[in-house]
Parts: sequence; structure tokens; C-alpha cells
Amino acid sequence: MKVLLINGSPDTKGCIHTALTIAAEVLRGEGIETEEICVGNRDIRGCIACNRCAELGRCVFDDVVNETAPKLEAADGIVIGTPVYYSNPNGTVLSFLQRLFYSCQCDLHMKVGASVVSCRRGGNSAVFEAMNQFFGINGMPTVPSTYWNDVHGYTAEDVLADAEGVETVRNMAANMAFLMRSIALGREQLGKPDVKHTQFVNFIR
Repeated sequence: MKVLLINGSPDTKGCIHTALTIAAEVLRGEGIETEEICVGNRDIRGCIACNRCAELGRCVFDDVVNETAPKLEAADGIVIGTPVYYSNPNGTVLSFLQRLFYSCQCDLHMKVGASVVSCRRGGNSAVFEAMNQFFGINGMPTVPSTYWNDVHGYTAEDVLADAEGVETVRNMAANMAFLMRSIALGREQLGKPDVKHTQFVNFIR
């Protein structure tokens, strides 16, 4: 099994990297492979709603989004990490995720998703909710923990001093390993749920 770790911070060795490293240690201890992809320091433009991805099978802008899509298809789970900017996700990771989830042609149903947020003091709850929206619309079970998945601090050292935040991330990773294995076992014994996505209703006609 494999989990993608998306580092949405421009500081590749900062608070989010520290939180993802904690999660990776737990996952690897469970025999699960991890790969961290840093996107917060990349030049990533937003979606322009051209819908060329429907024709091409990939995003029209050939960058890290297209590089990540086959890795997402092959992975069993994904952890998205972002710092808080004005009570919002980092704009770069938001552009990355919107294009990745919209243009990716793979079946994300029953892949497992989790998000981790880093903040100095506040704004984490709003960002946590924004990240989790990518999972629900794609039929991806969202990993719980013993608190919302956030760590506090301004530096990597601050994060390590946030004992409850560290414990929360570790518990999230343990739950993620269990959930991925449970879904794999359920798929073997029961198959996947029979869901349909054929109805599209616009509210303004």
C-alpha cells in the first residue's frame, strides 16, 4: 500500500513537512510506503475551466499536476498538508488540488483521504474544512483522529513541542492505515459499493 503526502507549504522543511514526517513514520511502521510531494514552492496556475482535460485525459497545463495524477491513481490514500494564510489554504496548493482533482481521470472512489493544517494561532478550522471538501465529492472516506488534524507553531521546532498536535497526527496516521486495510479487505469480500453519477442538475435554468 502507498500514501501520497502533499506538502502545500512553500517552506519545504517547515511545519507541514514536520507534521507529514510524523504521519509517514507511523505509516511506514505499518508497512505502508509514503511519498512526499512538495507543491507549495512551485509555480502552479489555477484552473481556467477550459475542460480540455476531458479530451486530453490530463490537464492542459503540463506541470506537477500531471506528474502527480498517475501517482494518485496508484496510491491507496492521500494526505494533504497546508499552512493557514489569512484563514485560508495556501493559494498554490489550492490551485494544485483544484486542477488535480478535476482533471484526473482515475477512480478516486474509496481511496482514503486526510488533511493536516498548520497555523501559528488561528484559522485552522476553516482551512481543515476546505481541504476535506476534495474528499467528499469524490467518494473518498475521510480519516478521523482524536482532534482536528492541526498542529500549532511558527517553526518546525514549535510543531514538535505541540504534544497534542503530534499525538493527533500520529493517531490520524494509525487510523488511516486501519481504514485502508479495512477497505481493501471489504473490497475482496464484498466488492465496491454500486454508486452512480449520472444526474447533473443546474439550479438556475
